[in-house]
Amino acid sequence: MSQPKTEARRCAVQAIYQWQVAGANLSEIEAQFLVSSGLKGSAKRYFGELLHGIPKELDALDKAMSGFVDRPIDEIDSVERAILRIGAYELLFKPEVPYRVVLNEGINLAKRFGADQSHKYVNGVLDKISREQREVERSVANKKQ
Repeated sequence: MSQPKTEARRCAVQAIYQWQVAGANLSEIEAQFLVSSGLKGSAKRYFGELLHGIPKELDALDKAMSGFVDRPIDEIDSVERAILRIGAYELLFKPEVPYRVVLNEGINLAKRFGADQSHKYVNGVLDKISREQREVERSVANKKQ
């Protein structure tokens, strides 16, 4: 059984992808996923936070990514873009989630949903964002090693 936030992220990738591609209403997407996914409790709450928080903070997320991607944000594969936006959201707005967890989850999502080597791209971008957004956390973690 996977962790609630892992389940929430898994569903959020699919929901954010749907929102990006089809431009569907967030509440309709959320209702559809809550019926089909069986998310409950904290997983359901975190899914809702990601699904509504990412579009709300889209400018900040895309700005945080823009210096670390090799092409315009809109030209990044839709699955990778959804994963990167989830990771960027957590790095910027969820300081209680350790940066290493964010990177690991992003890599795992890319391996599951992305193209063959997309996990390397996702890792590289999220790592660079974490260096900028979580400098203090990274330096403390590095001193403990």
